[in-house]
Amino acid sequence: MEWLFNFPFEIKPDLNAIDSAVRGFALWAAPVLDALSGGLIWLVNSIAWLLSHIPWFLLIAGVFFLGWKARKDLKSGLLYAALLFLIGVVGYWDAMITTLSIVLSGVLISLLIGLPVGVILSTSVRLNNLARPILDTMQTMPSFVYLIPALLFFGLGSQSGVIATVIYAVVPVIRLTSLGIRQVDREVVEAAASFGSTRWQSLFKVQIPQAMPTIMAGVNQTLMMAMAMVVTCSMIGARGLGVEVLNAVNRVEMGRGILSGASVVILAVILDRVTQGWFGKEGN
Repeated sequence: MEWLFNFPFEIKPDLNAIDSAVRGFALWAAPVLDALSGGLIWLVNSIAWLLSHIPWFLLIAGVFFLGWKARKDLKSGLLYAALLFLIGVVGYWDAMITTLSIVLSGVLISLLIGLPVGVILSTSVRLNNLARPILDTMQTMPSFVYLIPALLFFGLGSQSGVIATVIYAVVPVIRLTSLGIRQVDREVVEAAASFGSTRWQSLFKVQIPQAMPTIMAGVNQTLMMAMAMVVTCSMIGARGLGVEVLNAVNRVEMGRGILSGASVVILAVILDRVTQGWFGKEGN
């Protein structure tokens, strides 16, 4: 009766051939990958340099101002500023700056890729249907899997963390940009066309502005998914708060894990609340 419960046969693909093909491609494309890697390192270092040269009290004051204006509540601004101050008090200010530079780099590249792709997908039902299974795969694939090609093509370091972050976080902005544009009332689009607007004029002057709340929701989700990759990317050499969390796990240091993990949470909460409030979402 074992045949009822055991699968009767297996056809295993040649995994060694797949690995050899990918490594061969990495060697063949090494000049391009090295140039891209250098560009990513420059981007991360530039953002880190800019953030590190802002006096700590000005950065905290900026968070207070953004929180106050975004949430329309003085208490929210004070709370976010106090939380950011707390990260510095426990000794993770420099690690927070490094983490923020990696996250912002990944989000910037994700938006540069995701927004145009979302706009293009919104113009064609066929393209949207073709892209849907790809986006589903990207969104449901375990995040650890993205570390493999990033490490293989770009080596250890922040540049690999940025690439893994982009692959993981770009999906929401593509989906919600396409969805928001496609959900614009057809009567509004037809009215624009009746006044002589071309297809592209209608897209950029009517549909995209109408879809902006949904698009900004995608930007917010991309930002949050980028933050979610912080700890994971520490496994391939991305520095910052993720390294502190990883070291705490490896050494079974409970106190270090709580402080570094709480710092990640604080940074994520500040970014989430400020961006949500800034884009007109309700709630605290």
